[in-house]
Amino acid sequence: MDDFSASDRSALPADYRFRTMSEEDLADVLAIERKTYEFPWSETIFKDCLRVNYHCYVIESVRQVKGYAVMTVAAGESHILNICVDESLRGFGIGRGMLAHLVDHAKSHRAEMMLLEVRASNKVAIDLYFSSDFNEIGRRKGYYPLKKGREDALILGRIL
Repeated sequence: MDDFSASDRSALPADYRFRTMSEEDLADVLAIERKTYEFPWSETIFKDCLRVNYHCYVIESVRQVKGYAVMTVAAGESHILNICVDESLRGFGIGRGMLAHLVDHAKSHRAEMMLLEVRASNKVAIDLYFSSDFNEIGRRKGYYPLKKGREDALILGRIL
């Protein structure tokens, strides 16, 4: 079981903990995913991430999932595929704590760089990443679907 470091925990209520995701968490994870994204990941995608041993985590309080994260680590690189916090809990440092945990976990697996894509319109997430030492290193044109058209993704990276 993983917990936040002492510095990350100071920004969170004492009853929050970060732990490895299991299939039993998927109903809660999917509920948050579907409330958050216009084009959410499917249950199959999450199950595949668990099956191939991606680094999948949830943050919970009183045994209720409040957010989740999915990351790969291989060949000296980590790639954040998804970080999401329940809408009612945004702005309390939970996403920042999850990101810090992912950074620590990637370092412990000898990753030298961390990468991610983020919607170009997602200012809150971009601000979080920039304040956490990420830099824009590229752009993927038309990466994300919209109801009408597509949206670019910013590729962000951080040396670990």
